[in-house]
Amino acid sequence: MINNAPIRILYNDTCPICAREMGVYARAAGGADMQFCGLAEHSSFGLDADTAARRLHVLQHGKLLVGIDGFIAIWAALPRWRWLARAARWPVIYPSLCAAYDYVLAPIIYRMHLRRQRRLSPAK
Repeated sequence: MINNAPIRILYNDTCPICAREMGVYARAAGGADMQFCGLAEHSSFGLDADTAARRLHVLQHGKLLVGIDGFIAIWAALPRWRWLARAARWPVIYPSLCAAYDYVLAPIIYRMHLRRQRRLSPAK
């Protein structure tokens, strides 16, 4: 099933890994209706800044998709990535992806974000 609904993507634009990955998706978007939003736009998603920085958030059809569900929405909207969205939904793959993202990748990237924030904030 191809989903052509507009997608708003909230990602950590201060994270080099996240920015690079979203850049790949933005280039692949072609005619897909995607809006990439940095952390400064967290309130338009109904989130506080800290919650927004912890995971990828995607708004589609008025529904907030978090983590792997957000990635699946992005992949499903990209012509050459739809196969990945289909594969990610498989019963054996989906829980594994969720666990890897929620318990390994997202926490590591969030801790890196906190370190960057501490490094950039003026000493008190």
